[in-house]
Amino acid sequence: MRILLIEDEKKISAFIRRGLKEEGYAVDAAFDGEEGLALGSENEYDLVILDVMLPKLDGIALCRALREKEVLVPVLMLTAKDTVKDKVAGLDAGADDYLTKPFAFEELLARVRALLRKNRKDAGARLKTADLELDPVSHKVSRAGRDIELTTKEYALLEYLARNPGKVITRTMIAEHVWDIDFDTGTNVIDVYINYLRKKIDSGCKLKLIATVRGRGYRFGA
Repeated sequence: MRILLIEDEKKISAFIRRGLKEEGYAVDAAFDGEEGLALGSENEYDLVILDVMLPKLDGIALCRALREKEVLVPVLMLTAKDTVKDKVAGLDAGADDYLTKPFAFEELLARVRALLRKNRKDAGARLKTADLELDPVSHKVSRAGRDIELTTKEYALLEYLARNPGKVITRTMIAEHVWDIDFDTGTNVIDVYINYLRKKIDSGCKLKLIATVRGRGYRFGA
């Protein structure tokens, strides 16, 4: 899943972004409100993490502007302000949750997971295709009862494919959902990761789950 992080303190942004990437999320970063509004309006995200105190356009105004543009993605606000009045202002602007700084990263992750589950009712449900099973909570994968070890990025790619069974998934769609905005579309890294997955989940199996659709992309499913 793809997250937009809007935080002007670069050390905090780098810390959050690194931690989220380690959990398998693709993360784009903006460092002021105007940049954040542009990215949030032009791209599709599963979640926005938004600092309240931002240069150029503050988080309250930014969140309100996103809602006025009918961008309905869940928004988690981060702020050093902890009064009831401040929280009410954020929630009234359209935020879905509010986390006060300083915070434990484990709590941030828990709130991220909760918002993603709320936005997508099947986000925490096990995904099954033929004899392949994925657990989105633990990131465990098995096929025909055999556990399969995947890297974080391999898992993220497989989960995206498994959530779109039977559809033609283009390389552009994969880049937009599994990699961040800095992804170099001129590389063959997506094909490389598809081959990694094939070796791990299809090798030795009569039924192949990942098919190439020539000139278009890939299709996942039985």
